[in-house]
Amino acid sequence: MIRAFRENDLFVVMQIWLDTNIKAHSFIPQKYWTDNYAVVKDILPQAEIYVYEDDNTSQIGGFIGLTDNYIEGIFVREAIQSKGIGKQLLNYAKEIKSSLRLNVYQKNTRAITFYQREQFVIRSEIIDDSTNEKEFIMTWSK
Repeated sequence: MIRAFRENDLFVVMQIWLDTNIKAHSFIPQKYWTDNYAVVKDILPQAEIYVYEDDNTSQIGGFIGLTDNYIEGIFVREAIQSKGIGKQLLNYAKEIKSSLRLNVYQKNTRAITFYQREQFVIRSEIIDDSTNEKEFIMTWSK
């Protein structure tokens, strides 16, 4: 089930955020993510967040964060990745938005492949000032 974020989801969502970023972005020092944890924890509830909650266990398995039509990120617990949860979260966003855009690190080839499979197109390339890593800007529209 996908539902709106609730305040009491924050701890679990932030743990998924931290674990997933460290694992998916091994090319960025872990310290970058741990140093940014508190800032993200403060601003995350201001975004439009939808969580994937397991119907049987009521445990949160992942979430998507949106600011207008910008995808801040899709995060799924490592143990349940590649089971369609990210796709469900993205499809939910596609139902409520007419277009979407995101930035993705070029070295995160797994994410790029996922987004291309979901009809996102690479529009341009930039450098993330905070990490000095190259990113693609990708877009999708109905």
